[in-house]
Amino acid sequence: MGIFDFLKGEFIDVIHWVDDTRDTMVWRFEREGHEIKYGAKLTVREGQAAVFVHEGQLADVFTPGLYMLETNNMPVMTTLQHWDHGFKSPFKSEIYFVDTTRFSDLKWGTKNPIICRDPEFGPVRLRAFGTYSVRVADPARFLTEIVGTDGEFTMDEISFQVRNIIVQEFSRVVAGSGIPVLDMAANTGDLGKLVAAEISGVIAEYGLSIPELYIENISLPPAVEAAMDKRTQMGIVGDLGAYTQFSAAEAMTAAAQTPNSGMGAGLGMGMGMAMAQQMGNMAAGQQPGPWGARPVPAATQAPAPAAPHAAPPPPPPPVEHVWHIAENGATTGPYSKARMGRMAQEGTLSRETLVWTPGQDGWKAAGDVAELAQLFTILPPPPPPPPPAG
Repeated sequence: MGIFDFLKGEFIDVIHWVDDTRDTMVWRFEREGHEIKYGAKLTVREGQAAVFVHEGQLADVFTPGLYMLETNNMPVMTTLQHWDHGFKSPFKSEIYFVDTTRFSDLKWGTKNPIICRDPEFGPVRLRAFGTYSVRVADPARFLTEIVGTDGEFTMDEISFQVRNIIVQEFSRVVAGSGIPVLDMAANTGDLGKLVAAEISGVIAEYGLSIPELYIENISLPPAVEAAMDKRTQMGIVGDLGAYTQFSAAEAMTAAAQTPNSGMGAGLGMGMGMAMAQQMGNMAAGQQPGPWGARPVPAATQAPAPAAPHAAPPPPPPPVEHVWHIAENGATTGPYSKARMGRMAQEGTLSRETLVWTPGQDGWKAAGDVAELAQLFTILPPPPPPPPPAG
């Protein structure tokens, strides 16, 4: 290489970064001896930031744009200014490129169940999982707090710590929200925003932010879900006695239609005998006449034996509602109906107080809820004035 080629390389220096890995958060511009020439061109693209470090200290942060590193306040020196060092500058400078775009589709989830107190089911264990996105909001703080001197920092190196913070804040928010388990599916959007807001303070100390956090699912233990499925089936079936008879009839029909089956033959014979007996009972109540069978007068008919009939099952006990109260921008509760009655007598609950119970469409005034309106109609009358002294 000739002297002119060497001098051309000394005067021309272009510093830029093009990333195609999709998971690199910080990349250090590599130059032999960490030597940045005077008048170098620094290109910072959209979605990037460049952090200039000189002799181990953070000097400046560059936002997207084109910069000429030639101002006097920039701690950069050229090799041509130090002929006595053999074209090697004693000043060491580094440039770190930081990706400020969103890193999306990151997964989070609870390893262990979260124990919560549900107003309807009591203590329950919940699991949840979802996705989130993270971005670098403060490149200088992120470099000093997390990256350090790492020449290539990826998202995998910090995702585990971010997931732990999300799970911790999610557990705290859900346990203290007081939202019933059956209503959590309708409030996952609000819960996600609330958890993201709680996390933002902790994540900001790392120079990061979480623009999005989604809760995909909140689930109960398999045994509890199976019990809830049975409860749903009971609600759909309705009359258990009629359902039992219908199931037995279907089972006998299916068994009778099975070929070469001893059980099917026996059931078929039993059904045939039952039908014959029923037809005999019908024939016993008729007599032949000149125009065919005519009914026997009621006075001459023998009273038919009363068919045994199982007593219907008692109805399920009514579900007692629990109530939440909204006052001065805060919610309290849940309270039982008896407690709400005592509060109405004490004067701490009025008709205009906003209340809510699981299954109710939004907040309503207590006087507009039929179940609570009666609490204000049975209040004891005020005592009469005291008798005169003496």
